Amino acid sequence: MTQFELPPSPSEKPGRHSLVWLVAAAGLTVLLWQLPWGNYILYPFTILATWFHEMGHGLTAVLLGGKFHRLEIYPDGSGLAFHSGHLFLGPVGRALVAAGGPMGPPMAGAVFILASRRQGTAQLGLLALGSLLLLSTLLWVRSPFGLLFLLGMGLGILAVARWASPWLRGFAAQFLGVQACVSTYHQLDYLFTASAVINGQVIHSDSSQIAQNLFLPYWFWGGVMAVSSLVLLITSLQLTFRD
Repeated sequence: MTQFELPPSPSEKPGRHSLVWLVAAAGLTVLLWQLPWGNYILYPFTILATWFHEMGHGLTAVLLGGKFHRLEIYPDGSGLAFHSGHLFLGPVGRALVAAGGPMGPPMAGAVFILASRRQGTAQLGLLALGSLLLLSTLLWVRSPFGLLFLLGMGLGILAVARWASPWLRGFAAQFLGVQACVSTYHQLDYLFTASAVINGQVIHSDSSQIAQNLFLPYWFWGGVMAVSSLVLLITSLQLTFRD
């Protein structure tokens, strides 16, 4: 017998009005970055983006055979991931670990935007994010500020996943995804600089570390990551809101 798959009901898929709100939220986010008090409003999302960034470094190192020791997040929104060990692929592996930080937020953001296509996957995505935030505080986060902030954020996201309405869960997943993707452009200059000062230490930027392990100048790799972040955002939105 031929089976026919019924199309999802309107309540199961995000509506066009949600896309308008998300684009408006992204534009408002960029605008707020230009205002003196805008960073205070967006502060929680800045810290979450830093967590995605540092987790990207650490987990990429683990996938390539290294050890992820700890991550630290500081009140100014910066952070550091500490890892060690021999990495598969040698210089290429080290370049991938460096790229795992800047590409962590947009990749995670794209996953959350895509997860919002269905009520069930949106809730699962929020549950996974909240649980991973809490798990990371036990395994890797070692800065007092990071411990307190990420613990509170993890519990808050789990509360939304558990008790919020289906529409709010879907929109929360979309909103967090968009914020993660556009966070790349909050500190766009970091992608195009050779070094940065983090917690009083002068360190090579991620773009510079990629260039040192591969070829071509650091600004080239910064441009590649900036464009890739935008492509991930646009593609995930197109897939989520297509008919």
